[in-house]
Amino acid sequence: MLAIGSDHAGYELKEKIKKYFEESGIKFTDFGTFSLESCDYPIIAEKVGNSVLNKESEKGILICGAGIGMSIAANKIKDVRAALCYEPELAALARKHNNANVLCMGGRFTDFEKAKEIVNVFLNTAFEGERHQRRIDMIKKLENN
Repeated sequence: MLAIGSDHAGYELKEKIKKYFEESGIKFTDFGTFSLESCDYPIIAEKVGNSVLNKESEKGILICGAGIGMSIAANKIKDVRAALCYEPELAALARKHNNANVLCMGGRFTDFEKAKEIVNVFLNTAFEGERHQRRIDMIKKLENN
């Protein structure tokens, strides 16, 4: 199960990704927003991040205008590793090296075809572990500062 959410600036891209998921048989929960009406992205980031944290969802996808705000907000949640990705290669590295569990994208800067590639790479790339796990453990220690 995936968690997906957006603010108003990411709404249209989120809706296209949801349709793609439905056509592909990928299960997801939509945490909003549900219109183009202006909303506050930290609320959506918290809902998606908590779904991942509580293991209700395996991974999350967040979309705002640039992707920056969502990634900052989601990374405030313990054990969430949100990665802002504009290219499939970045999504691969985020998964392989950082074990990212939330993908962030910018709806104003990422067209649907590119987003679909990024999402597919993110969902289908495994974490490499080993030396990368050591580094993630170091990041976790920073949460206690």
